[in-house]
Amino acid sequence: MTHVFARHTKIQPPVVAGGEGCYLFDQGGKQYLDGSGGAAVSCLGHGDAGVIAAIKAQLDKVAFAHTGFFTSEPAETLADLLIAKAPEGIDRVYFVSGGSEATEAAIKLARQYFVETGEPQRARLIARKQSYHGNTIGALSAGGNEWRRAQFGPLLLDVSHIDPCYDYRLRAADETPQAYGLRAADALETEILRAGPETVMAFIAEPVVGATSGAVPPAPGYFRRIREICDRYGVLLILDEVMCGMGRTGTLFASEQDDVRPDIIAVAKGLGGGYQPIGAMLCSAAIYAAIESGSGFFQHGHTYMGHATACAASLAVVDAIYQRQLLSNVEDMGGLLKQRLHERFGQHPNVGDIRGRGLFVGVELVEDRDTKAPFAPGDRIAARIKAATFEAGLVCYPMSGTIDGRRGDHVLLAPPYIITPAQIDELVDKLAIGIAAATGV
Repeated sequence: MTHVFARHTKIQPPVVAGGEGCYLFDQGGKQYLDGSGGAAVSCLGHGDAGVIAAIKAQLDKVAFAHTGFFTSEPAETLADLLIAKAPEGIDRVYFVSGGSEATEAAIKLARQYFVETGEPQRARLIARKQSYHGNTIGALSAGGNEWRRAQFGPLLLDVSHIDPCYDYRLRAADETPQAYGLRAADALETEILRAGPETVMAFIAEPVVGATSGAVPPAPGYFRRIREICDRYGVLLILDEVMCGMGRTGTLFASEQDDVRPDIIAVAKGLGGGYQPIGAMLCSAAIYAAIESGSGFFQHGHTYMGHATACAASLAVVDAIYQRQLLSNVEDMGGLLKQRLHERFGQHPNVGDIRGRGLFVGVELVEDRDTKAPFAPGDRIAARIKAATFEAGLVCYPMSGTIDGRRGDHVLLAPPYIITPAQIDELVDKLAIGIAAATGV
């Protein structure tokens, strides 16, 4: 008998009893390879002694002090470190407790910026179909996954959604990746002009789309054109790096690889590596200056923002990423993971696409490889893969609704940055068990 309100009321998951490195263990002693880092969270794996020691040391000093009265040394040091590594122009960090809160803070800051600078008519947010930005009302409004949005539709904000940059599905057969990237980006300008440039405050996008589409990277030149369009119409660019950031794609900030300068960034997940709940919203010096010279007060806040112990844990995580040179391991092991996936599934009749960056990789399943036709939703391909891989001792992240929130299936892989070549082979072998169980091949 349990009184926990579980994610699924008809499924009772095993009780986790421990974790070490890339593995988790349940109370029965069964071992599971964490092939998705939970939900791209556990970047350092489990039981990291350095992070645990940092948490304990902070608890010996002070666990929490409300930011209405105090700042803390871990928060100040972590902010300095993040800004030193952030894209050009980013200058301030606003610590929260997770990704949805980071998105909410980003949206509200964009709105307040235009109120403070004398353009209160700018209130429209533009996002992309099949995006995911969190589950609070504002974040869910920004998200473009119709399955997640459907029952809450009457509560959601009026947000415009344009087509995503989705090469596998949306690039024409006679179109180069570069030409497609520009065409996909130009959809933003079309929507800005339709809505009225004077009404649009921001465009939000994931540099590499995560949960809802499965590690979909942008086409070449896409974000450079997006930045040009935002500048042309005075629109802020918000990049949601909650899942793809903090080293997951091989650089601390995913946007580095597209040479794009955002105005606001949301991060979480790998920021704390699962050792404490933490997220952050980072903004440009120009945006901060507008608030500072105006009201002087960001009309937003949460009780646990800037939590000292969470910041201490996060500081230890980010330090470890650099001190242990894990970004290079992300690139090396990410390359090996894609190589092994192509070797195993490159000619599989039900694997349509293998994509991603670093240790952020997606495998899209199809019923017909030649036509790219998806399986019928009733086939429950993602659910069957999840069940079979879990039984085999692999935690991965299969999802349905890849194409439009209803049709399509993919598996997202996001293992810890410390994964080894032998564990890559184990991951692929166990994924093959799940795919075979779901497709019969």
